[in-house]
Amino acid sequence: MNQQSTLGPRKSLLPRPTISFEFFPPKDDQGESNLHATIEALKKFSPDFVTLTYGAGGSTRDRTVRIAAEIILRHQIPTMAHLTCVGSTRDELTEILREYTKAGVKDLLALRGDPVGGPTSEWISTPGGFDYADQLVDLATKVGGFNVGVAAFPDVHPASHGNFQQDIDVLLRKEELGATFAITQFVFDSERYAQLLFTLRDRGSKLTLYPGIMPVTNYMQIVRMLELSGGTMPSATRLKFARYQNDPASIKELGIEVAARICEEVFEVGAEGFHFYTLNSALATSQVVSALSMLNFSS
Repeated sequence: MNQQSTLGPRKSLLPRPTISFEFFPPKDDQGESNLHATIEALKKFSPDFVTLTYGAGGSTRDRTVRIAAEIILRHQIPTMAHLTCVGSTRDELTEILREYTKAGVKDLLALRGDPVGGPTSEWISTPGGFDYADQLVDLATKVGGFNVGVAAFPDVHPASHGNFQQDIDVLLRKEELGATFAITQFVFDSERYAQLLFTLRDRGSKLTLYPGIMPVTNYMQIVRMLELSGGTMPSATRLKFARYQNDPASIKELGIEVAARICEEVFEVGAEGFHFYTLNSALATSQVVSALSMLNFSS
């Protein structure tokens, strides 16, 4: 029997789109203090859940488990933990799932994860481990009873080499194994999000598809992130950011404007909520959410 999750079918009953924030486990005490301050600053928007990433190769395993428990207890916000297949055996992944359960985590984002050498490096199998995220989805639903989510790629997963239908097939396979929702990589083109959503619906999928929203505050940083993830940005939008790359204030202002516009556009085509990549900072995300008052967000 699955644990009682805070996500899933109830979302469609809410009077407004859901809102969620992604954080990463800080490396030191000061970073943790800053993280909790960021969460407190964003609590005014009544987030439906937050997510906590899992470091490359399990490098943040203990911190992810501990901080997830702290967020649940201290901030009283449903917390979804990430988990990747990188460098872990099936038995080790099972143990991590048990640790998450003890920490109060009910929702899991199951990912293959990037190869140890980085997103563009060759995948190296771990003996006794998993090579694909669908194997982790299966484990998490059967062993942990988690409400499981997966990653989705409006610009197509790099490993699919541009094969959009292959990406759809993979998502449907994960849904068959128990996934109930997906969170996308950064969305900068609402038409690509719409194509992904409509294709899933045409194929009979009921996956909730949360668009990933990244308020740009640094031009070169987002360029690098897009390169690593295989994502794209419309040329007109990219040119606007490039024009202000040496003007931090204008970059941030434009980033907030673009993120708010994307939220409005994906909402119009059927997005049930927005997932913000915060980079552990509240300011830009707060300004975007505050700009969405027409969508009935608290401010």
